[in-house]
Amino acid sequence: QNVLLLMLCSEQRPPCSVICHGIPDNRPLAEGDIVNVDITCYLDGYHGDCSEMFVAGEADEAGRDLIQTTYDCWVKAMQFVKPNNDYKDIGAIIEDHIAPRGFSTVKKFCGHGIGSVFHTNPNIFHYRNSEPNGRMAPGHTFTIEPMICEGTAQCLSWPDDWTATTTDGKRSAQFEHTLLVTPDGVEALTGKIETSPVQWWEKESEVHSGVFLGTTPAAIQKMEELKKAA
Repeated sequence: QNVLLLMLCSEQRPPCSVICHGIPDNRPLAEGDIVNVDITCYLDGYHGDCSEMFVAGEADEAGRDLIQTTYDCWVKAMQFVKPNNDYKDIGAIIEDHIAPRGFSTVKKFCGHGIGSVFHTNPNIFHYRNSEPNGRMAPGHTFTIEPMICEGTAQCLSWPDDWTATTTDGKRSAQFEHTLLVTPDGVEALTGKIETSPVQWWEKESEVHSGVFLGTTPAAIQKMEELKKAA
């Protein structure tokens, strides 16, 4: 079972200021629209959850800044993952990166534990918090999926009981991986493969250059192989 959700966000088209759970329609994409594709899968009794940003044509400077900031705070948060670290500290890493740059982080939605059950503990908050959500341990699987906004992070829930948009009509961006805590770090179970395109925000990131697959020796080796093949 695959579920694909599109998030169309454009400053010029306020109806497309979707934070998450957007339902695709027949409205054509416009130059500069930023699009989030969120895919979930269920295989051999286990769930996976991930999302990626795409751009229709060329993004404007503000759109590029939003995507780059969202990507970089997400990678910083993933780099923090290792045994014995507190789950609550993920949110501070994200907020401390995006707030000085003038962006806000959505509080209504969060990352989550995932495995044979799609949504389970712990809740992964993408803002500074003191929630007692426990510590990371080898074998834990969960998502980090920050939703970062140009303006307010307040959400408007649509009558379809699914779509959530920004209340001010400004754009939002998001990235997501399903992550596995290992004895020596973290691995992205939904990471890119040899045929995956390397996007400009991966190439231009000051946090991590190139595709991010994790912090373990195996993940680092795989990232080096992908770099050589690019």
